[in-house]
Amino acid sequence: MIIITGATGQLGSGVVEHLLARIPADRIGVSVRDIAKAGDLAQRGVRVRQGDFDDPASLMYAFEGASQVLVVSGPADARPHRTAIEAATAAGAERILYTSHMGANPASPFVPMPSHAETEQDLRASGVAFTALRNGFYATTAVRFVSQALETGTLVAPEDGPVSWTAHADLAEIAAVALTEENRLDGITPPLTGPEALDLADVAAIASELTGREITRVTVPDEEWVAGMVSHGVPEQQARFLLGMFEASRRGEFAEVGLALGELLGRKPTALRELLADTLTS
Repeated sequence: MIIITGATGQLGSGVVEHLLARIPADRIGVSVRDIAKAGDLAQRGVRVRQGDFDDPASLMYAFEGASQVLVVSGPADARPHRTAIEAATAAGAERILYTSHMGANPASPFVPMPSHAETEQDLRASGVAFTALRNGFYATTAVRFVSQALETGTLVAPEDGPVSWTAHADLAEIAAVALTEENRLDGITPPLTGPEALDLADVAAIASELTGREITRVTVPDEEWVAGMVSHGVPEQQARFLLGMFEASRRGEFAEVGLALGELLGRKPTALRELLADTLTS
């Protein structure tokens, strides 16, 4: 039995779909906060159980009989992930997989990155086989920036750096590979990234070309940007959380373009241009 957490989210649901194409449905289980959202999976023969990272007892029930558990990362906090790792170990799982990040680093200014690094340490200490999938930065963030910029004609943000934007669909496929092909990916993986690193000026230029509408990249000082976000109703804590992403990117933490994802897929990973074209022209 392979158990997937967060199976109604974008990444988790993609992993389940790829698993269904590879193994019988009765070998797949999902742990979800709201079982009503996974009704379609239950109808297809997937075992659906309620599980919450904040409720260890529910995770023990959701993980019952698991040989492998994929912990899809959630909050920017290592504690819930540690709870899931402990529950998977107690349930007898022989292997735990975790969706980490290429930028996992205890010194990163972007809060999720130290959390990922801490969870990788927890996996090492778990006493069972593990895989930390060091996923590239999700391309949906760049798509969201562009969608907002199309309303004003400007992409306004702090100074940034190149990011190897990576498609959820590609990462979901590789997670399924890791779960079903023994010894393909053990321990901490190399960065699983998209095919090129682009900064927001590059992203704006691509979007302009695709839509025929000029989008200008406007760089503003950090504090001015935070103040602007707050003036639009974003809590200051959330604005500073997001600022950490830009600070980390300009330190080069998300710039590496790795070969591993393409090698595992057997093809070139999906480029951001393709994702933007699908989103902006559909």
